[in-house]
Amino acid sequence: MVLRREPTARQMRLGVELRRLREAAGLTAIEAAALLGTNRVQISQIESGLAGVSEQRLRRLASHYACTDEEFITALIAVATDRTRGWWEEYRGSLPTSFLDLAELEHHAAHLHEVAILYVPGLLQTEDYARAVFSSRVPELAHEELELRVRHRMRRQQIVAPYELVIHEAALRIRVSDRATSRAQLTKLLELSEAENITVRVIPFDLDAFSRAASTMKYASGPVPKLDTVVRDVPHGSAFIDSEAQLSAFRTRFRKVEAVSLEPERSRDFINQLAKEL
Repeated sequence: MVLRREPTARQMRLGVELRRLREAAGLTAIEAAALLGTNRVQISQIESGLAGVSEQRLRRLASHYACTDEEFITALIAVATDRTRGWWEEYRGSLPTSFLDLAELEHHAAHLHEVAILYVPGLLQTEDYARAVFSSRVPELAHEELELRVRHRMRRQQIVAPYELVIHEAALRIRVSDRATSRAQLTKLLELSEAENITVRVIPFDLDAFSRAASTMKYASGPVPKLDTVVRDVPHGSAFIDSEAQLSAFRTRFRKVEAVSLEPERSRDFINQLAKEL
């Protein structure tokens, strides 16, 4: 068996879910290996994403773990047998793996929800806006590194899944560059908000009791709720969160933030007015 040198976040997530099923069944890795007719090392490699698992073996493991959720098992099989080599693989070895994992997550998401407080999200940024954001990095990026990140960000904008954005007025007003860049960014937001699969809602400053300024997040729905993922920004990339308790908490957070935001039509009027002020 050929082991992966660098498993993707998606491959590691499959392993995590199989480990969770095993632990829920009260089995050790040694006991699971005996049931599968293999050894503890191979179980460990599968659960860490270093080794793949066939549909037949995955079904056997699910059976031994007393998992009867066929929809969940089918979703795990889809991950295990997926051989897609997405466009993001062109950047492997050139960009941090978190950039590639994020692009892969967005590509496979059934639905995307995002809350933005200080910046327009990468999926909706103009090239100049993205370049300004990356230019603010400390330590400063070399020109080639910066442009590589900008190109990758533009490629990510092939949004297919329904995408719902709740964005704070602060993110719309903060000028990451000059007036022209901000105006072009607001214009792009308006244009994209008209797309069938994109919804933009604004949280205005003039809102009482808004205490969720730390709610910035991206929520990516999987084929089943157990495979949902939350993405939070961290100093050196993105952190993926997938525990059921935290997923439930972030779903509630999004609903509460969305509930106080303006309706899509009013949000477009709001953004249009801001653009005119520039």
